[in-house]
Amino acid sequence: MARKGLMPRSTAFCLYVLTAFLLIFPIPSVATTERSDDEKTSPPLATNGQPFPWRKMRLPETVLPLYYDLFIHPNLTTLDFTGTVHIQLEVLEDTSVIILHSKDLRISKAALLESSRILPLQVLEYPAFQQVALQADGVTLTRGSRCAVYLEFAANLSESFHGLYKSTYRTSEGEVRVMASTQFEATSARAAFPCFDEPAFKANFSIRICREARHISLSNMPKVKTVELSNGLLEDYFDVSVKMSTYLVAFIVSDFVSVSKMSQHGVKISVYTVPEKIDQAEFALNAAVKLLDFYDDYFDIPYPLPKQDLAAIPDFQSGAMENWGLTTYRESALLFDPKKSSASDKLGITMVIAHELAHQWFGNLVTMQWWNDLWLNEGFAKFMEFVSVNITNPELQVEDYFLGKCFEAMEVDALSSSHPVSTPVENPAQIQEMFDDVSYDKGACILNMLRDYLTPEAFKIGIVRYLRRYSYQNTVNTHLWDSLTGICQSDNLDEGRLGGGFCSQGKSHSAASKWYTEDELDVRAMMDTWTLQEGFPLISVEVKGREVRLSQERYLKSEDPTQTSGFLWQVPLTYITSRSSTVHRFLLKTKKDVLYLPEEVEWIKFNVDMSGYYIVHYEAGGWDPLIGLLQHNHTALSSNDRTSLINNIFQLVSIGKVPLDKALDLSLYLSRETEIMPVTQGLSELVPLYKLMEKRDMEELENQMKGYIVHLFRGLIDGQSWTDDGTVSQRMLRSYLLLFACVRGHPPCVRAATELFRQWKESDGNMSLPNDVSLAVFTVGARTPEGWDFLFEKYRHSLYISVKSRIKSALSISPLSHKLKWMMEQSLQGEVMKTQDLPYVVVTVSKNPKGYKHAWDFLRDNWGTLVKKFDLGSHSISHMVIGVTNQYSTREMLEEVRGFFGSLTEQTGSGLRCLQQALESIEENIRWMDKNLPLLQGWLDRWGPKPGA
Repeated sequence: MARKGLMPRSTAFCLYVLTAFLLIFPIPSVATTERSDDEKTSPPLATNGQPFPWRKMRLPETVLPLYYDLFIHPNLTTLDFTGTVHIQLEVLEDTSVIILHSKDLRISKAALLESSRILPLQVLEYPAFQQVALQADGVTLTRGSRCAVYLEFAANLSESFHGLYKSTYRTSEGEVRVMASTQFEATSARAAFPCFDEPAFKANFSIRICREARHISLSNMPKVKTVELSNGLLEDYFDVSVKMSTYLVAFIVSDFVSVSKMSQHGVKISVYTVPEKIDQAEFALNAAVKLLDFYDDYFDIPYPLPKQDLAAIPDFQSGAMENWGLTTYRESALLFDPKKSSASDKLGITMVIAHELAHQWFGNLVTMQWWNDLWLNEGFAKFMEFVSVNITNPELQVEDYFLGKCFEAMEVDALSSSHPVSTPVENPAQIQEMFDDVSYDKGACILNMLRDYLTPEAFKIGIVRYLRRYSYQNTVNTHLWDSLTGICQSDNLDEGRLGGGFCSQGKSHSAASKWYTEDELDVRAMMDTWTLQEGFPLISVEVKGREVRLSQERYLKSEDPTQTSGFLWQVPLTYITSRSSTVHRFLLKTKKDVLYLPEEVEWIKFNVDMSGYYIVHYEAGGWDPLIGLLQHNHTALSSNDRTSLINNIFQLVSIGKVPLDKALDLSLYLSRETEIMPVTQGLSELVPLYKLMEKRDMEELENQMKGYIVHLFRGLIDGQSWTDDGTVSQRMLRSYLLLFACVRGHPPCVRAATELFRQWKESDGNMSLPNDVSLAVFTVGARTPEGWDFLFEKYRHSLYISVKSRIKSALSISPLSHKLKWMMEQSLQGEVMKTQDLPYVVVTVSKNPKGYKHAWDFLRDNWGTLVKKFDLGSHSISHMVIGVTNQYSTREMLEEVRGFFGSLTEQTGSGLRCLQQALESIEENIRWMDKNLPLLQGWLDRWGPKPGA
């Protein structure tokens, strides 16, 4: 339960005394300067030249914050803010100095309240570590005592997307309105107020916000009162928060309006947005109510706050943020209009809300000790998206898409520059880099693998035990594994929850359960192999009669053998055979092992439904019966099994285990495929082949490859209707196929899209287009300067985020290269096209054969501005670096990219992991082209469509 009331009476008195004291004894702030010392050979120096009394990036554990009383006044006219913070502290070790975080704040006054004394504090600043030291002459704080510090500070509203930053939007009348919002994860609370900005320093927060009458303010907790100040401003008081980390603190000052509902469990849920878009909030509100109720029941732990606000922020770098009680979203991740939004919009918005609400338990209630275990937050939230939406919204068919997340993670994890799920990090850029596909998608995939292995019921009992044991605390990996071990050994946290006969069944369980056996599964030993080492295993299978010989090695795309030795996983293998559709299980703990079948089989398929995070190679002709099965009776395997075979065989081509022509032979079956995941996986394996050629002068072979892909899917493409009919997966597949066909110039598609665009344009954009096919229509329309300009005008004036998103995509696919350059420049300026969309625009332009050179030039020429705007190490920077470069395949471009990356300094990103990943990908592309182009040419001559076909 959250505490009621405003603040303890003693605290209010202390604040009064401190404020009076500081009016008399102000403490001058010290101007910041660049770091000039070599900390390894001499003590770090503060900005005033004095020795700084701490030399580590992590804060000392000498004091513990218990309670913050924070006052903040964001001035939306002067675009700056002022504030005060009073922090109650418990002293854990004798110390004469208090070290905490502060970034770009002007601290004007500071005092210590200790043993009824009020003492002025000297403030030493060390910008290199974003730290300040507070100390008073001759004062030592003794272990076990309590004290408080009081600080007054000021700063400008940030022009980036972090800290307390400025956001703007334009009304339909053209008026630009300003608001202030926060984004503190991972290390930006320190840019809004001085604090102990590490996740383990949890505390309670009492927040007061000063604003003009025309605005409202929001924070984590409900507002309890508003006081009118003498200058006509208003001060909102918010209830005391639950104990939480600084990165989860949030506040907004805006002119937003809201819609609200009560959940079944009595939580008030509200969606806030700019006034003109409030009619697009209903879908998110209903989804949030349903999902929060689901989590409340699933975890059997009540959501601890009285309200949950969801706010659509006009400028927002990532998709959303899980601030406790005030989740914030990019507008496109929250706003939905039934008449304007597509099936993929509905799925995407529901998934993002499910992700952020899962965080209210995984991340907020139980928080990782340090950012090295970020996956405990993000991997779980990504995993729970699928669990929750599958149950609450079965019509969205989310189970179709989970394995795609595993393939995305494997793309990164197959490089030698990958990192373990749990990996040491120290500085803010390294922490930012943890927000990647490994933490999110690999984290989710290994949890799904463990759930499949333990059984969903046992897994659920374990994670609920984990949440109950560590509520309001911080955890490391081993806490999770311990909670998932010995599921049926009752502890007092679980009493009353393990009934129903689950644990009493003992050894009568099916072979699907491994944890109950005599040699009980050591969850920690198994999962350490998946979290403490990077990469994933390639399982090689050789069948000889009834004997199945198994071996494992690290799957790695680079040619460095030193990167593969010494890796060993405990792999929970699953398999079916031509003689048995029952899922059989085998735990592979060693480099090599053998399992025995009850009878000989025609084929064997491992990694059933891609529930495991590994790929499989069928040696000694083992691929041939599987390829034959797909060609003659592909529905004998599930959609996910077909998808994983497509992915695995093309991955094996990359490392020389399978020749390209065998993978292309498998792809022939796709002419009969109708399910979304095998079709889109087939496209995602085949399309990059001609994308590599677009960057070289290989027009004849490139067109041959494009012709083969269109021919392969022609029946499915031509059978699509230009409507919004069908299931969510059918509608999303239609969007994907028609866009592909129109971009490739498939005549029936282009004719239909051209006619629809003509009608839409003649209606001045008022005609209602089917939402799922409108991107294909817009893309064909954007091919001409007149069509492009018309679409851009509609983009500028539309209030519908989903429509704007589709138009923006179409504009960036256009062959008009001068328009592509203009789009990137406009997105950087941020007035007409939002800067938050720049990474997407740059990467989409880079995939465009008329734009890829412009995208590289833009990235290189604006690098300094980009890292300042989006933050060093952020996913936005990584997305641009990888996205712009990962289709280069020439030694000339490799040297050009390497030369630019080599010119960077540590301050501008020379140490970023994404730079190494980009270079590795280009090197892999070069090797692939050198080895496989002759094979590809020969195969297409044999199997590709003949000219005129």
